[in-house]
Amino acid sequence: MADAILTLNAGSSSIKFALFARAATMSQQPELVGQIDGIGAVGGQAAHFKVRDAAGKTLDDIDLDLDGPTETPHKKALSFLVDWLRLHQAGWRVAGVGHRVVHGAQKFSLPIVLDAGIVDTLRGFIPLAPLHQPHNLAGIDAMSAAMPGVPQVACFDTAFHRSQPELAQLFALPRAITAQGVRRYGFHGLSYEYIAEVLPQYLDANRARGRVIVAHLGNGASMCAMKNLRSVASTMGFTAVDGLMMGTRTGNLDPGVLLYLMDYRQMDAKALTRLLYKESGLLGVSGISQDMRVLLDSPEPAAREAVDLFCYRVVREIGSLTAALGGLDALVFTGGIGEHGAPVRQQVCAELGWLGLRLDAAANAADASKISISESRIEVCVIPTNEEWIIARHVAELTA
Repeated sequence: MADAILTLNAGSSSIKFALFARAATMSQQPELVGQIDGIGAVGGQAAHFKVRDAAGKTLDDIDLDLDGPTETPHKKALSFLVDWLRLHQAGWRVAGVGHRVVHGAQKFSLPIVLDAGIVDTLRGFIPLAPLHQPHNLAGIDAMSAAMPGVPQVACFDTAFHRSQPELAQLFALPRAITAQGVRRYGFHGLSYEYIAEVLPQYLDANRARGRVIVAHLGNGASMCAMKNLRSVASTMGFTAVDGLMMGTRTGNLDPGVLLYLMDYRQMDAKALTRLLYKESGLLGVSGISQDMRVLLDSPEPAAREAVDLFCYRVVREIGSLTAALGGLDALVFTGGIGEHGAPVRQQVCAELGWLGLRLDAAANAADASKISISESRIEVCVIPTNEEWIIARHVAELTA
């Protein structure tokens, strides 16, 4: 049997997973990739399991019954996954499991092999990420029970940004509050870590280690300013609702709006959470969809306005991050919209001519890896992200 690394991204209603062959030089292409959707669905709707091999062939595509009086839906889903791997992938032995964990607070700036004490510490961070951390921990608990003795590794979405200067992480709040952990953390760190890893393959060494902005644009969206391949500033702050407008999240918002809604519209914390995370962004502005592809294809003026606002916010934040860097040498697009949304890239870059950026329209339309012309002062790249591989590599290194 060959050793393999399993990666998990456990959310509130889905679990994404991938299986990588463990080797001295790990391939970035997984042997298997799949997802379990509809976990905890109500109304009798079944969960769904789908998995594909390295060639993209569907190996299984079935509904799951995760109801039960003794086990949580996450635990049953992962028990099913472990049993499926043992039955269908007998040539692989899972030697380690890597978990995407949203929050490591200030304590964890590197991936770590988990034990009971560390898991308890991570539970203490739930107030910092109440919509994400509990589901990450549910995945850890379920997998630890399903595969006892197999090392479990946490890889943190906040870790990459711990290299930021202290000033970049502070809010202008009383010290008694910031001392309790209320500060800018930044997220999407695993994606940015991957881009930093492969960037020298796309740019010359000086430019790659120079002043770079990476735009991770998708249903969740943020940007990171890098210098010497390290994070120096980011658009997301204390939570993953800050910064850019997203699929259903507001992004940057005047706190006075929340006070107004509380005082004059009688909205409580639960209603505000739903508004900020689930009802705003592209969906809220357009009233049509949170999917950028749908909005780009729509003739409705509200759809056009939502796209325009998204691009405007990206341009505004690029200006802010450029100031933090003291200039700009390269701009990188990644994430679902960043990698496939050519009209969005075109609209954003059209507003950055003042930086000396010149786009190659044909290369952009083809989603090429380099989409700026040779005369452009700012080099612009499109680089597919690979958070799963970053997690798998960390697990292989820590469990060697």
